[in-house]
Amino acid sequence: MVHVGIGYDVHALVEGRPLILGGVAIPHSKGLKGHSDADVLMHAICDAVLGAIGERDIGQFFPDTDPRWKGTSSKLFLEEARRQVELHKGRLVNVDATIIAEQPKLNPHVDAMKGNIADALRLPPERVGIKATTNERIGFLGREEGIAATAVASVDINP
Repeated sequence: MVHVGIGYDVHALVEGRPLILGGVAIPHSKGLKGHSDADVLMHAICDAVLGAIGERDIGQFFPDTDPRWKGTSSKLFLEEARRQVELHKGRLVNVDATIIAEQPKLNPHVDAMKGNIADALRLPPERVGIKATTNERIGFLGREEGIAATAVASVDINP
């Protein structure tokens, strides 16, 4: 039986931090504020995968109050989400995600992001969908105060 999960994450843009999205360091004047590397794309996908197997969110596994996770690459979080799928006797089918950001332009980096995510989840890259859009200059995302991501994941679980 196929189960579906939804994920969402948002982080503020701040100076003095690298911008990491989908495990890719993207040249930009600001980066995302967070306890780990603040990779909103990987965080949203992680929550979608965990939701598909009925687990709680990323914070239950990697709380931002735990100093062990300070500065950690979010690829580790995705690998744990995949491991949780395996523990639930499931098989990841696919993930699809959208990044919402006014700047920088992300399309040149999408293939590298897909490769990193596919690697962490042990999926073929064609089963990882990554899209980028803007918020049409509306709200905090439109004012370039932050970046958000949404994701869905499907997992086939054999009862």
